[in-house]
Order: sequence, then structure tokens, then C-alpha cells
Amino acid sequence: MYRIRSYIHSVRGKLSLVAVICILIPAVLTMLIYNSLTREAVEQQAKENANDSMQLVNGSINNLFQGMLNTANYLTVNSDMKSSFIKMFNADLDFNEKFTATNRIMQQLETLTYIGEKSYITIILTNGETFTNYSKDEVDPLTFQQEPWFNNLKQLSGLQSYWVSTSPTIFPYDKVTSPYQISVARTLRFDSTRIYGYVIVTMLENKFSKILGSLTGSQEVLLVDGDGKILSSPHKNQVNQTFHYSRQMTERDPRAGSSIIKDEDTKLLLTTADLSFNDWHLVATEPYQDAIVNISSIFSRVFLFQIISFIAFLVLLLLLMRQLTKPLIKLGKVASSVQRGNLEVRSSIRGADEIGRLGFLFDQMLDRIKEMISEVSLTQARKRKAELAMLQAQINPHFLFNVLNSIRMKVMRGGDQDSAKMIASLSKLLRMTISRDEDAILLHEEIELLTHYVELMNLRQKEEVQLVVEVDVNCFDILVPRFILQPLVENALIHGLNQSAGIIRIVAQRSDYFLELSVEDDGIGIEKEALDRLRARLTATGMEPVQETERSRGPGLSGIGVTNVAERMRIMFGDAFRITVDSDRGTRIMMHIPVREEGRPHV
Repeated sequence: MYRIRSYIHSVRGKLSLVAVICILIPAVLTMLIYNSLTREAVEQQAKENANDSMQLVNGSINNLFQGMLNTANYLTVNSDMKSSFIKMFNADLDFNEKFTATNRIMQQLETLTYIGEKSYITIILTNGETFTNYSKDEVDPLTFQQEPWFNNLKQLSGLQSYWVSTSPTIFPYDKVTSPYQISVARTLRFDSTRIYGYVIVTMLENKFSKILGSLTGSQEVLLVDGDGKILSSPHKNQVNQTFHYSRQMTERDPRAGSSIIKDEDTKLLLTTADLSFNDWHLVATEPYQDAIVNISSIFSRVFLFQIISFIAFLVLLLLLMRQLTKPLIKLGKVASSVQRGNLEVRSSIRGADEIGRLGFLFDQMLDRIKEMISEVSLTQARKRKAELAMLQAQINPHFLFNVLNSIRMKVMRGGDQDSAKMIASLSKLLRMTISRDEDAILLHEEIELLTHYVELMNLRQKEEVQLVVEVDVNCFDILVPRFILQPLVENALIHGLNQSAGIIRIVAQRSDYFLELSVEDDGIGIEKEALDRLRARLTATGMEPVQETERSRGPGLSGIGVTNVAERMRIMFGDAFRITVDSDRGTRIMMHIPVREEGRPHV
């Protein structure tokens, strides 16, 4: 798993991913475009095939209904049959005439029985006479009068027909093969209003279901009435049930024979055909995928071919990329070796392309890093020497403070208040300078340190020195490196004023991004040659800390000179720090210390 993640996050892995995307996206787009262009044609072809199949079924079903209508028309329109029915309706008819009329009617019914599909004919006259082409011993024809639909026949006019939807079969010998039957009824009239009888033509439902189930494949055809009830189906358990897609059938475009509907997540092809005799319909449903199975097979083959092509080109591309990325992998291994600390290793990758140029520049960078490490090591050595010079002036604060407090208490008991005051100032000065670990302190703390220092020096000198502080209010809270003013004031006391009375002035103000901090005295100044030497040392780069022979040897607290202060500041701030020394009537040392935008120096 780790190797897989490493490969994915490597340049080679990313290039492989890009290659896969660049090949996969065109392949997917091609499939989408192909699918979009062929979908409509495939859908249209599926609808046409469904309509053709529906036309075959529709023709056969219409023939059955037409045969039933033809039989009904013959019995109601034929003058010979009509004359026979009227004779049978006449109560004054003698036996011979009645026998002749009955025989004539039965002959006609027998003839109709053998023409076309088998159907059951029932003739009921209003005087109670009945005629059938089936045995009255098996079925009483008057049972039709008990059906709920029979009274509706009186509302018919002229040659109107009443289609009776699927009902249980009344013929006992046919119930096994066909549990249901379908009928059409007509009225027999003397004129346009007076009814003397009824004609009922009945056909078994299995005649229709055989035709509906004759289609091969997954297409299922049903006979449905206007209310959505199934009248005939290849599956007997569906008869008289409500058609599942009645709503979709009513919402369809009546001009379109076929439409595509959805049943949950399955697409179906719905095909309808209206019958011309009534408001009944033929409805066919078929899974859409089955309807387009041949086209889908072609589509699958094309897709498989594209997948094989994609894999072949991908393998070839990965092999080429592996060869091209070998220099990058080697460069990565060299970089890992450098990360572990080996700066002697080199990639030795050369070439006219970008990778060759990168290898050359990487090797150059390693050479430059070695040079910079040497420079940093030298700088750190200089910094340690400067810090060592400060550490040499420090002793254990806790021990020193306890000793000084003991001496101060002993001196106070002896009555020497000046000496006690001197010891107290020294204790405070030491506590502020050598007992704190911070690299930077606030400017007002540094000035407070100077105040104690000058107070201490005034106690040990015959003449007092006046310390004047001129600091802008917005400069007091600026952080500065600790212990940078005392060495400068010490030099002013010992060399500038020569331990005599005078004024030392501390000036601080903010200028743009710099803190301008100066120490000025009104002493004897510095001779020109000595001033030039001092300026040369302060402006020189890579200068060493001042040795003991070059420091002022006066009885000051620290003994660290101006050059050591400049060296510390240059190590901290680099070339952004500047220090200048001017000497005419007295000496003035000006330091330009970089300050961050939020008002804090870079320490």
C-alpha cells in the first residue's frame, strides 16, 4: 500500500494519471457522442418494429370482432331472417307455418356456425321465443336477460351494437379451456322504435388470447377497454384486472403508436392501437433493452474494441514514460541522499533538454550549499567568540547578589552610607544585566540599566557625570538587543570624559523602519588617526571580536568595546544595521537598528 501511495504521489505516477485521463476522456466522449447519435435512431427503429408487430395482432383481433359484427348484421339486416323472426313473433301463426319459420331460422344459424371462427349465437324474442346454435339443455338463453348489461340494450338505436366486456363463460364444456367470454348485442326492431327481439353473438376469450400470445420475444399484448380493465391476455390471471400503465396510456400522444415510459428504474416500450368498433385498445409492453437488444450488442462490441485499444495504447505510453522519467527518478534518489546529509553525491545528469539542465543546476546548487555551509560555520564561530567575551564577564548571579547584600549590610552597620548606596546600585545593575536570559529587552529597560550604571560610576568618581535621556515616547516599548548602550557609555566615561565631570546624552527616535539610537558626550573627542582606524574596523566585513589588547583597560564594568557591540549587531541584523562615529567637540556614536513594521526590531 505504501509503495502504491508513493507511486501515485511521484512524478511518474502523476504523468501516468494524466496519460490515463488524456486517453480515457476522448474514449468516453466518443462513446457519449456515438450513443447520442444512435439513441434516436435506435429508439425510432424499436418503435417501428413494435408498431409492425402491433399491426399484425391488430389485424387478427379486428378480424374476430368483424366476424362477430358480420354475424350480428346478417341476423338483423337479412330480410329472410327478419321475416322469419316476425312470423315467430305473430301469435296467430299455425303450427306448420311456425315449424317452417323455426326450421328456416335454425338452418341459417347452422350455416353461420360453420362460417369463420366459432361463435355462439343467441336470439331472444320479446314473446319468449329463443333460437340458438348451441344446445338449450346445456345453457338457458334467457339467462342473458339476467345480466346487468341487458337493460342497456333498450337504449340502442338503429344498427348500434353493444359490446359486452369479458365475463365468466356460461357454456359448461368450454369453461375449462376458456373461463371467459366476450359478446356483442343488437336489437331487432319492427321500425326505428319498436323492439321485438335481441341478437347476442358470443365468442370465447381464448380465441383472442391465442392471438395476443402469438408474438415471440418479450413483447406482451393485452386487450384493454376504455376504463383500463384488461379484457383479454395471454395470462388468464390478468383478465378483469386493471392495466398497470393506464395512466401512462392516457397521457400518451394519441398520434404516436409507441412511446417510452418508466416503471421505477426500468424503461418500457408502450405501443397502443385503437379498435374501430368500440373504445377498446390493444396495448403492448416490452422492456426497452429487449427491444434494442441487437443494437446494444453492436454497441457492446464497439465498446469492447475501444477498451482493448485503450489498454494497448496505455501500456505503450507507460513504457515510454518510464524510459523518459528515468533521469527524474535518479535525480529524486540523489535528492533523498542529500536529505540524509550526504553532500558529496552528484546526479551527473546532463543533456540538452530541461531534465539535463535541471541535473546540471542541481549539482551546481550542491556545490554552492557546501560553500554556504562553510561561510555559516565561520559566522557562527565569530558569534560564539563575541558571546564568549560577554560570558567571561558574568559570574554566578545568586552567589554574587548574596555576597553584595552581606557587604552592604555590614557597611551600613559601620555607618558608611555612601559605600552602602554604591553597593546597592551595583547589585541592582548586576540584577538587570546578568540575571536575565532574554536576548532582547525593551528600550526603557536598557536605559534604566544605564541610569544605575552612571549612578554607580558617579559614586566612585570625584566628579559626577550628568546623564541626559531624550527618547520619543513611541520608542520606549521597542525591543532592542540587551546590553548595547552600556559599553558605549563606558567608553564615553573613561575615554571621552576621562572620569571627569561632563554630559552624556542618549537620543532615540523612530525614522521609517529604523530606530536611530545615539550616545553623545562633550569630552575630549578622538584623534583623527584613531578615529579613522575605528571607522575602518566598524565598516569592515568579517571582522574578529576585539582582543584584550585592543579593548579599553579602564576600570569599567564590562570592558567590551564599541567594535564588539558592532559585531553583535551585525551578526543579528546583517547589512541592514549601520553604525557611524563622529568626533569634533566630543564624540557621537549613531546606530541605525532595523525595526519590523509592527514596531519591533529583528532580534
